[in-house]
Amino acid sequence: MELGLIGLGKMGGNMRERIRRAGHTVIGYDRNPDLADVDSVEQLVAKLEAPRVVWVMVPAGGPTQETVEHLAELLAPGDVVVDGGNSRWTDDVKHAELLATKGIGFVDCGVSGGVWGLENGYALMYGGDAEHVAKVQPVFDALKPEGDFGSVHAGKVGAGHFAKMVHNGIEYAMMQAFAEGWELLEAAPEVTDVREVFRSWQEGTVIRSWLLDLAVRALDDDEHLAKLKGWAADSGEGRWTVEAAIDHAVPLPAITASLFARFASRQDDSPQMKMIAALRNQFGGHAVESK
Repeated sequence: MELGLIGLGKMGGNMRERIRRAGHTVIGYDRNPDLADVDSVEQLVAKLEAPRVVWVMVPAGGPTQETVEHLAELLAPGDVVVDGGNSRWTDDVKHAELLATKGIGFVDCGVSGGVWGLENGYALMYGGDAEHVAKVQPVFDALKPEGDFGSVHAGKVGAGHFAKMVHNGIEYAMMQAFAEGWELLEAAPEVTDVREVFRSWQEGTVIRSWLLDLAVRALDDDEHLAKLKGWAADSGEGRWTVEAAIDHAVPLPAITASLFARFASRQDDSPQMKMIAALRNQFGGHAVESK
């Protein structure tokens, strides 16, 4: 099939390549002309045959809103817009309603995989009407990891980004647990090789995971994380997860504490946040701050 892709950054650029490797045509636009296949969104839409599918991969909030509004004026009834960024699920409902007035379908898709997705595939959580999802399915199949899992139609519009938000909230708590354990091991004089303790956990233990593998990779690069400042940002989904928990009266003590620990990292040079920063850099290419 043909796909228009708007936003060719760290995620979007690799996604374009993976979709092309599966045999599909991707026409990409980015404000950076060195990355783009066309000079404008108008050209992108003009090059696609109807019914069109346009995937938006730009920052959440204002940039996504502007792009959806622009596409609403350019696309035709029967076309579909996919928001694959990290939008808040409440925005999805607004975007779907706007596009529906033009007869244009909307699918929200949470994407996980970071800088490793090109080779390993992307975990996909998408929401929307079945007829709109079906038009995008070949692209979902191209992006997902090999095997039976890694892709789910989570429910109606908003479900994809809600599921991805909860995924990221769980990720916060898991990273925090690894970071706290690492700091305690580093503080104990009895333990003389913390890195190898972490490595020993990679096989046969109940906490073995990709995050643990990435922690070992980070410690191989910098055994005591001495080059990193104990500072970590939060991308938004952690806050939204806690807010949703309050709205639904669901207790999330571990996830909430891990979010607050990120805030604490901006006040002091927290040893735990060195590990959080290292893990975020490993799986997503997120920026780190050096001392």
